[in-house]
Amino acid sequence: MSTNHPSPLARQSSAKKQKTEHEQDEDGIPIPEVTDLDYVNLTTHADTFGIDPVPISWGHPDPLIRGPVICTVRHYNQRNAIGAHSGSYCIYTGLAVAAGKLSPDYVPNLKLTSPVFKIGPYPSWNDPKKIASIDPFGHLTTEAYGAYLDKGFDIRPTIAVTKAHIDLPECREAVRAGRLKPDGKILMENGQSVVWKAAIEPVWYLPEIARRFGCTETHLRQSIFRMTNGMYPELITRPDIKIFLPPIGGLTIYIWGDPDTIPDEDIELTCRVHDECNGSDVFGSDICTCRPYLTHAIEEAIKTAQRGGAGLVIYYRKEGRSLGEVTKYLVYNTRKRQEGGDSAENYFNCTEQVAGVQDTRFQALMPDPLHFLGVTKIHNFISMSDMKYNAIVGTGIKIVNRIEIPKELVPQDAQVEITAKVFHGYNAGKAYQGIDEEELKKCKGREYNYDGSSDGASDKEGGSAPPKKSDSNIVEEHA
Repeated sequence: MSTNHPSPLARQSSAKKQKTEHEQDEDGIPIPEVTDLDYVNLTTHADTFGIDPVPISWGHPDPLIRGPVICTVRHYNQRNAIGAHSGSYCIYTGLAVAAGKLSPDYVPNLKLTSPVFKIGPYPSWNDPKKIASIDPFGHLTTEAYGAYLDKGFDIRPTIAVTKAHIDLPECREAVRAGRLKPDGKILMENGQSVVWKAAIEPVWYLPEIARRFGCTETHLRQSIFRMTNGMYPELITRPDIKIFLPPIGGLTIYIWGDPDTIPDEDIELTCRVHDECNGSDVFGSDICTCRPYLTHAIEEAIKTAQRGGAGLVIYYRKEGRSLGEVTKYLVYNTRKRQEGGDSAENYFNCTEQVAGVQDTRFQALMPDPLHFLGVTKIHNFISMSDMKYNAIVGTGIKIVNRIEIPKELVPQDAQVEITAKVFHGYNAGKAYQGIDEEELKKCKGREYNYDGSSDGASDKEGGSAPPKKSDSNIVEEHA
C-alpha cells in the first residue's frame, strides 16, 4: 500500500501536468492511496495533479466493472463520489472526531455484517432509468468488493439487510378482534410479526437524476450548490464525478413473507410506499391519516404473506412532504389561525403560503427501491396518491388494485386532510365517493380553545368554528 502526503500547493498545482494512469496490481484493482488529514483543502479539481478517482460505470451488471462507490476521507485522490456517508448523520461523525471520541482514520470491521437474506441481482439494476438514487450493490460491499477491502480500501456499505420482530399495538388489537390470526411463522401469538428489512442511504447518479427532473446536469449541480449555501463546491469543480451522496434521510424496506417471491408476477404482492410523519407515526397525532394508513398497510401485508405472497412497506424519511417538521408546524399554525379556521378548502393553500410550494417529495426517485427488489407487478397498492401511482407505473411496474384507507380509520381532525385530497384528485375508491365542492367548503378541523375551556371538535356537522386569535397557538402534527 502506498501512502500519499500531498501538500496544499501540490493539490493546486498545474493542470499542465499529465494526470497519472491508475496504479494497479495484476488483479486490475487500483493500489489504495491513504490521505494525510493534517490540513484542510476546500475543494478539488478534475485536472489537478494526483487526482485519480477510481472509475465507476453506473449501470454495468458486473460489480467489479461497475466499480465501488468510494466516498470516505481516507482516499482523497481516489474518491469517485461527492458528499459523505450516513446522510445527515455525517455531521455527528465530525462531532465525534472533534470531541476526540473517534479517530478520522478508523476503518469499520465488516466481517459479520453481510446481508441475512439475498436481494438480486435483477435486470433493473443495470438500467439507470430504473435505479439512480440508490446503489444496488450497496449491500454487497464485502462480497463484491472484498478484494478492494483486502487491499486496504475503506469502502462503506450504503445498504444493510437484516431481520427483526415488530411489535405494534394495532397488530395485537387486530389479533384480539380476529382480523389477524397468528400462524407461528409470520405472526406470533403475542401479535409480533417477523420481518426482513433493509436500511438504505441515498446514492445519486447525477446525470439520471437530472434527466428525471427535466433539467441539465449542470443546472442540477448549480441549484443544489446554491440552495445549500455552497456546502458542496465539488458539485461545481468536479464535473467528472457523477456520484453524489446527499445529506438527506434515506429509507427502510420492510418485508413480510418470502422476499424471493417479490419478483414473481404470479405471486401476490401487497405494497405501501410511506413517507415519514413523526407526529402521527410515532406519537399518534390525529390531524392526519399517516399512522392509521401505515398500520392498515402492515395488517394487509401480514395477511398477504399468510396467503403465500409477500407484503412490502417502504418507509421514506420525507418528513412534512420533504419540507421538514419545522415548516410543517408553521403550516399547522397557519391552518388553525386563518380566517374561518382549519378548512379542507384551504388545506393545500396554507402549505404553499408558508413553504412556497405544496410538496417537494417529487416522486421521480421514489420507485427505485421497488426496482432494487425486482418488483414488476404490485397486486395491491395501499395508497390513494396519484403522484405515487403515476411514478411507479411510469417506470414499467404494473399495479392491479389500489386500496384506500377505510373510513373508520380516519381520525376526527384528519377529515380536513382526506376531504381536501379526495376533492383534488386523490384516488377515492368506493369509500369516499361524493366529495364535492359543497362538502369541501363544509369540512372544518378542530378548534383550539385558548380560553381554558376543553378542546374538541365543534358540535356542528363537519368540524369546528374558527379559532380565537392568540400568539400562544399550539397545534398538532400533520403529514
